[in-house]
Amino acid sequence: MRTATTSLEAAAERHLDDVYRYVLYLTRDPHAAEDLTAETFERAARLWHRFDPARGSAQTWLCQIARTVALDHLRSEERRRRREGRYAVLDSRRSESVDLESPTLSPWLQSALASLSAADREVIALRILLDLDAANAARVLGISPTACTTRLSRALQKLEEKVRPHLVA
Repeated sequence: MRTATTSLEAAAERHLDDVYRYVLYLTRDPHAAEDLTAETFERAARLWHRFDPARGSAQTWLCQIARTVALDHLRSEERRRRREGRYAVLDSRRSESVDLESPTLSPWLQSALASLSAADREVIALRILLDLDAANAARVLGISPTACTTRLSRALQKLEEKVRPHLVA
């Protein structure tokens, strides 16, 4: 049992920042991302006995858990917003720009990324921000590697169209 705990500790130490950035990218809320990252690792601790390194890396496994946790949170938040009728607050929160801990992104690039769909932002986050290969990103998304590659290609085309006016010729 000591080996499994040590392996989980090593995986947590190695991938904590990756999981946080991924959840931040999905939620666009630093406070929620902190809470959801903690929940991700709490679930990972309970489920560590199910982790099979032959099926994928610890990073991929943790991102799968993080995605589930984040999507559950987002669905719950949406239900809460509907119940409380706070559509005006929802619109103001979505329009706020969130620093994704990448000071090298220009405001127009951040704006272009924010204008993409959640699915497009997610595949970009997995493939580019976290540098997962197509197979591991596809596993997190629950789609085939081919579909993941296609989704990334289309997302990058949309992004390019949005930033093209800002590029120097």
